[in-house]
Amino acid sequence: MQYRTLGKTGFEVSTIGFGAWAIGGSWGSVDDRTSLAALHRAIDLGVNFIDTADVYGDGRSERLVGQLLKARREHVIVATKAGRRLDPHTAAGYSKANLTRFVERSLQNLDVEALDLLQLHCPPHAVYDDPSVFAALDDLKREGKLRHYGVSVETTEEAVAAMHQPGVATIQIIFNMFRLKPAGEVFPLAKDHNVGILARVPLASGLLSGKMTHDRHFDPDDHRLTNRHGEQFDRGETFSGVDFATGLRAVEDLRLLVPAGATLAQLALRWILMFDAVTCAIPGAKTPVQAEENACAADLPPLSDEAMRTVQALYDREIRAQVHHLW
Repeated sequence: MQYRTLGKTGFEVSTIGFGAWAIGGSWGSVDDRTSLAALHRAIDLGVNFIDTADVYGDGRSERLVGQLLKARREHVIVATKAGRRLDPHTAAGYSKANLTRFVERSLQNLDVEALDLLQLHCPPHAVYDDPSVFAALDDLKREGKLRHYGVSVETTEEAVAAMHQPGVATIQIIFNMFRLKPAGEVFPLAKDHNVGILARVPLASGLLSGKMTHDRHFDPDDHRLTNRHGEQFDRGETFSGVDFATGLRAVEDLRLLVPAGATLAQLALRWILMFDAVTCAIPGAKTPVQAEENACAADLPPLSDEAMRTVQALYDREIRAQVHHLW
């Protein structure tokens, strides 16, 4: 495992993290014992960064991570998120009172004294221009309830807006072989502002695992079945906004780049790490086998210039028209 500094937090985090959305729910059936085994296997392999949220399984994911923290002696950095519990989800809801309530609930779920990193969870656009929201986060830092804060965003425009707030230490954004726009519009500014980049949905909701087919069955509660057109939340969170059939065709071309002994998922993760602005990719895992496959991606050799050009050309030819103008 390799480690990089997470922007102005100063945290040294593993380049492959553990995305804990799936162990909370919305990705089909999960078993808590298997989820805990997956978390432990990731830590065994040097992963020291876990990304979760208060709404993942209505706290289920946070509570599982809390169990892990109690069982391990290693220092594990946990990032969680707040805001999506609001109903309706409006900018006005991002008040000091509500943020404090969300933070205190996460502290209880994780059973910790302070949150390592709190991220606003894809807030409405008006939040980015509201200084009172970030002043509230600064207050929570001074009160010792959180150590650092950042923003999880949907669009490159939101990422740029967030980085204009001086207290923002991290940006979490969708970045993968099917979503290249952040590399040009976000990464240079992040390096200038010493802001850490967390690459979420790195496998395009499993499309880039290479394991999916046209007849793939998804459980009724799996967002990959129910949110393809944004029925529940931003559709860019599901398959990165790429049409399922288009993604499957593109994957066939990408298979030609996979080195012997590796998987397409590992190639996709290693591709992300070719961008030095990215601190950590956070693939999800529901089983120890998945956690191990993800962690081992960090050990692949760098991709060649030719391979990087091939991915760019594939994006320009097959994917760009569907996603580039939207996020």
